[in-house]
Order: sequence, then C-alpha cells, then structure tokens
Amino acid sequence: MTEETGSIQTTATPEQAQQLLRHVEFGSGTPVVLLHGHTIDHRLLLPLEPVFAARGGWRRLYADLPGSGRSPRLTGAVTAEAMGEAVLRFVDQVVGDEPFAVVGISYGGQLARHLIAERGPQVLGTALIAPLVKPVGERVLPERQVLTRDEALLASLDPGDREVFEGIALYQDDAGWSAFRDHVLPGIRAHHREDAAALRKAYVFTRTPESRFGIHDAPHLVVTGRQDHMVGWQDQWELMKHYPRATYAVVDGAGHNVHLDQPDTVHGLLGNWLDTLAARRR
Repeated sequence: MTEETGSIQTTATPEQAQQLLRHVEFGSGTPVVLLHGHTIDHRLLLPLEPVFAARGGWRRLYADLPGSGRSPRLTGAVTAEAMGEAVLRFVDQVVGDEPFAVVGISYGGQLARHLIAERGPQVLGTALIAPLVKPVGERVLPERQVLTRDEALLASLDPGDREVFEGIALYQDDAGWSAFRDHVLPGIRAHHREDAAALRKAYVFTRTPESRFGIHDAPHLVVTGRQDHMVGWQDQWELMKHYPRATYAVVDGAGHNVHLDQPDTVHGLLGNWLDTLAARRR
C-alpha cells in the first residue's frame, strides 16, 4: 500500500490480493522487506525510517504479518511454516525476482532467516534485530532488569496498557512510554488473539533455516540488547558460523526493543549495513 492512499501496489489477481499481506511502502529503488515480531505490527519498525530516508535508493516494504495489523488471518493452521509461506508469497507478489534485503525484528528475525533458506541467492543481506533463535525453555536469558521507573507515570496508565508496558520495557519513564505507546501498543491492540495463541504452540520451524542452507556469504547484521530478557543476546552468537560476513553487536542499555532503547546506536549499525549493501551492488 502506498503511504499516501493505503492502496495495494501489485498486479496480483483479486484472489491473490485478498491473501496479500498489507504493507506500508516508502521510497523507490532496491526492495527491503521489513518484518515485525509476534503480536505487534509494522509500526514497531517505523522508527528506522530516518536511516533509509537519509540515503535514498531503497524501496521499504513494511509488512503486517498474518493476523496482525491490517493483514488477513491465515486460512489454515497457524504455524511457523504457514507464516513463512505467507511471507514467501508476499515477496513473490510484491518483489518478484528482484534482489532484495530483509530487516527482521524478534519473530520477524526468524522469518528473515527463512527467506534466506528459500530465496538465498536473491537475498542481498539481512539485519536481524533481537532475533528469535531458540524456543522458550532453551534460551540463555539475562536477569530481568528495569533501568528507570516512574511510579507516577505507571499509576496514570490504563491497567491493561501498564501490564504489557511493565512486562517489556526497560525504561519505564516518559520517553520509554512514548516510544512504546506509538510503536508497540498499536500492534498489540490490533493482533488476533486466538491466532497468536495458536502460533505460540508451533512458532519455531521444524528445521532451523540454517540447517537448510548452511552458509550465506552476504553482509548481515545481528543486533541484540544486553538487557533483553525475552530472547537474550547469547544464543544469537551461534548464528555467526553460518554468516561469515556478519556484524554482531550487543548493545548495553537495551532490552528487547533495542532500536527504541538505543536508537542512535542501532541507526548507526543499520546505516553501515545499508552502505555495505549499496557498495556491493555498484
């Protein structure tokens, strides 16, 4: 959909268009598919826009995953494999056979790696932000921390909003709430609860993406938060043997939404990754 009208830009048939993931599109040039995490929507990744806008030459496709935002629900079982197939259809319909890059956060990081497994030669590189690597119960996680906490602010919030904010946020103050309210909370409110619950029972792929492709020799970026109590920062290091051109960063003072907690650091890393991709394309 365009940023001006919200209409779908595709030559898909009416049946295909009904199944197409809704997306917000900015710019022109090399496609970049941006995939959000579980129970949220594309708005989580919009704070990355200044990095792309400062460079130009990138067609940004911010997708809503099935059952999230304005995208339709899956018509069958809600599993990692079904989510992966929906993303593949989206890429085939909107990107076609062009080379493209991927940005994936949290659950979207697993889906980005799935795209490498399925479309490896076409994938220019990925930026994985706090990516999901292992299922619950197998993760190495740091102790839960809250670095700032404003009791008056928390007391003023709607109880439901406060619960999800306190469960995720590292900075529970005015700045942390503003970022959460604008970029996280809308997706939490919009996602389909039953589908989200179903996915939690089958949210990792039966086979890891890396077991299907081994090595992907392209520029990749992995950014994790040192205080990320949800997916951690240590398990992601295991991915490095599959990505010989990858940059790996652990950002202090950052939780699961590392790009909201430390935007300057993440913007710098993302910008360097984009510049590397652009240089390889010249």
